[in-house]
Amino acid sequence: MARLLGLDPGTKRCGVAITDSEQRMAFPRQALAVGPDLLVNLAKLIEEEFVAGVVIGLPRALSGSETQSTRNATEFFEEVCAFFPELPVIQFDERLTTKQAEYQLGQAGHKIENQRNLVDSAAAVILLESYLEGLPRD
Repeated sequence: MARLLGLDPGTKRCGVAITDSEQRMAFPRQALAVGPDLLVNLAKLIEEEFVAGVVIGLPRALSGSETQSTRNATEFFEEVCAFFPELPVIQFDERLTTKQAEYQLGQAGHKIENQRNLVDSAAAVILLESYLEGLPRD
């Protein structure tokens, strides 16, 4: 089975996580800078890691309503779909993944104030593992 790529889009960085080949666990990768090279850098990662699908976080308010972050993530989702037409790309609810990542990293002794890159990719791991939990298993 091929790997899945999880993305937690933000305004400055995009958190990145990749599953193992059995799609059972997710592992953080270096967050990518948001900018003109983002899709090219994603293409390299997709090729190097044999990615078969992409899961992009869809942040919503706790009430479920749309926010500016929701609109930004949907725009990013559309860009990824257009850039990688051969890959299945889905959006998945990611409410509170960043807060959960900050909490878990803090509990592990990390000083998160200066490690946003770490938080972004930890949030992508949480997003991707949440998605994996909902997949049917043999």
